[in-house]
Amino acid sequence: MSWLLLRGLTREARHWGGFAGQLTQQLGHEEVLALDLPGNGEFYARTSPGSVCGMVEFLRQQLRLKGLQTPCKVLAMSLGGMVAADWAQRYPDEIERLVLINTSMRPFSSVTQRLRPGNWPQLALLATRWQDPDHAERVIHQLTCNNVTSRDEDLAAWRRIRKSAPVTAANAARQLWAAAGFSCASAAPPCATLVLSSAADHLVHPTCSARLAGAWQATHRQHPWAGHDLPHDDANWVCEQVVAWTARTGLGPG
Repeated sequence: MSWLLLRGLTREARHWGGFAGQLTQQLGHEEVLALDLPGNGEFYARTSPGSVCGMVEFLRQQLRLKGLQTPCKVLAMSLGGMVAADWAQRYPDEIERLVLINTSMRPFSSVTQRLRPGNWPQLALLATRWQDPDHAERVIHQLTCNNVTSRDEDLAAWRRIRKSAPVTAANAARQLWAAAGFSCASAAPPCATLVLSSAADHLVHPTCSARLAGAWQATHRQHPWAGHDLPHDDANWVCEQVVAWTARTGLGPG
């Protein structure tokens, strides 16, 4: 049974860096596959849906085309977490396990919690300079990563990704619109769910994860210093949490 990885706004499979391989190693026998949302990565030339449910349908189609069977397990962050939650709620037989990282959604969080107002001017400037790879990737790194030990290498890799599969400004706007408008069902999906968050997330307030976990009575673990891109900042911690939770919960509820 496969673990599927879903990234966030304008990000793609290669932005996981070494995390997918590390998770594969720690899980042992289980396959880990990173999927791209439409408009990102291998699908950068496609038009991004303006809704989270549209992204879910696209991913379900991709699974069928790849010959992958459900149920599957999903680890997702940010916008990817919204997609994963919607998928698990609308198609409960297709998702067996869910790990949500630094995500946010109505009705559990407000607009200012889901995107901290202090970042709004910087994001507006980012939109106007979206075609400047160096500026755009530096801003994204600053907003999402607290671990800066590999910043130069990260930025070089991210610029190469952007050059080979550029996300258009229009697709970035559609993804932001989909995220802003998403509201999940209040009831928790029936699958086991683990919520991971970063106490020092400067982009999304960590209370978003806490409220989601509380409403769904899901297991919640919080990292003390990582930023929004938790798998980048401390991949080992994320892997340890997933492996320990999987072993502890078996096939039962989270």
